[in-house]
Amino acid sequence: MRLFSIPPPTLLAGFLAVLIGYASSAAIIWQAAIVAGATTAQISGWMTALGLAMGVSTLTLTLWYRVPVLTAWSTPGAALLVTGLLALFFSPFGVYSVGIAAITAAICQSPEAHPDKDQRWLAAAVAGIFYLIAGLFGSAITGMMAALPVSWIQMLAGLALLSTIGGSLYQALHNERERDAAVVAFLVTASGLTLFGIGSAFWGLIAGGVCYVVLNLIANRNR
Repeated sequence: MRLFSIPPPTLLAGFLAVLIGYASSAAIIWQAAIVAGATTAQISGWMTALGLAMGVSTLTLTLWYRVPVLTAWSTPGAALLVTGLLALFFSPFGVYSVGIAAITAAICQSPEAHPDKDQRWLAAAVAGIFYLIAGLFGSAITGMMAALPVSWIQMLAGLALLSTIGGSLYQALHNERERDAAVVAFLVTASGLTLFGIGSAFWGLIAGGVCYVVLNLIANRNR
């Protein structure tokens, strides 16, 4: 894989995936570490290990399976994470959890990353390289990310995920029998509802599932 032969949109998708994944979490983790009493050197070392772990895992999985697979580090709400052997290996260096990412991976799986779906793994591979670079320059990049306005990061994330969100909404709403349940699930999830310490994503699935079952029972009785 030669970077110079990769289309610019694919390079951009890989860069955006890392920028959004790293920047949206780095400021939070940086501030939490400072409050916990960590030194600048410790935080820089932590960020370096995280970048290297995500870069190695993303590149390995993507190149092996030839599909866009991105990994992430655990910040609540930032990604779907599954602890693995890589996290165990890097944990003495502060990498407490590394696993499969969902949101940033969607950027590399979108048509904007590459028109040919069989070539979209290149965007994830590029992301892996950028993760490695971010790890090698952990202190400088983390400081820069922490200084970015939160609103700028949110705007960038929204723009990058527009097509993904649109496609997901289309898939959820195009089937008439499932439309109402999908809307209920979406609204409950977006509400930020928390019950018994469990977040809105769980309750959204529950509400949508119950709505789907009830509405289908009613429809079947009326036939």
